[in-house]
Amino acid sequence: MPLDPQDLREATKLWPQLAGAAGRLINYSENHTFLFDGYTLRVHRPDYQSPETIESELAWLAALRRDTDLPVAEPVPGSNGKLLQHFAMPDGERRYAVLFRYLPGSEPTMDSDLTGLFAKLGSYAATLHQHAITWTQPTEFNRQAWNTASILDADGLWGDWRVAPGVDDTNRPLIEAASELLRADLAAYGTEPDRYGLIHADMRLGNLLVDGDKVSLIDFDDSGFCWFTYDFAASISFYETHPSVPELRAAWLQAYQQVRPLSPADIASLDAMILLRRLALLAWIGTHAETKLAQHHMPGFAQGTAELAARYLDRG
Repeated sequence: MPLDPQDLREATKLWPQLAGAAGRLINYSENHTFLFDGYTLRVHRPDYQSPETIESELAWLAALRRDTDLPVAEPVPGSNGKLLQHFAMPDGERRYAVLFRYLPGSEPTMDSDLTGLFAKLGSYAATLHQHAITWTQPTEFNRQAWNTASILDADGLWGDWRVAPGVDDTNRPLIEAASELLRADLAAYGTEPDRYGLIHADMRLGNLLVDGDKVSLIDFDDSGFCWFTYDFAASISFYETHPSVPELRAAWLQAYQQVRPLSPADIASLDAMILLRRLALLAWIGTHAETKLAQHHMPGFAQGTAELAARYLDRG
């Protein structure tokens, strides 16, 4: 259930910049995001990320701001000097929150020309991955893994795709067969450090802010360990069957390889990553059905997933 700005009475006391201010809810998907004058406040969903994993996300964000030119969000410390804060809701529930400086821009849409944007995303992804490969992580660094078990198993991080809306006895066997082939293909591809490591994992349109020629990348809340090419699949989230995907894929790949080369096996893995991400989203829709994002994409999503699965089986 969406939070109300009135639920933030205790939270706004934690940052002097928010004293007496009233926020406006601007996004509710995994977390709640509230807009204040010059700032955005992210209130974390209960039981998803722990304090340790949130602090690890913020550590990577700080390193990216220090070591690269990527336009990413800047966390703002609270009155106690810490970036991660916790507060009590009116009902006593404990929530974690992080404040960020406001970044201008708007979310791009699939009905616009996205070729140039995806070229930029390819460059961003390659820069992120190169940084992840060379960066020495803090000793206590802890982020989730997005692998076949955590996505495809019944107890996956986002739930079980098998019980998602629209999955039935007609399409479930087809999707299951593709899922098993996917496991085998990714086991063969492997997790060597040149292809698997720390990634953003959610570079979808909803996590981009376009302001003229500037594109900011936000929301590292899902960042974790996965195959590098998964970041392309995440960039087409919910639109895997859109006719523009081949063109966007080509633009992404060309720009990526200007920063960091990919092997033929890496490029060939993109089809597997697209299906893996699609199954993650199918599960997510089932466990986040109360959100507007899930409700918007729910109609026909399972059937579209079955079509992707059929294509994957045909090529396999």
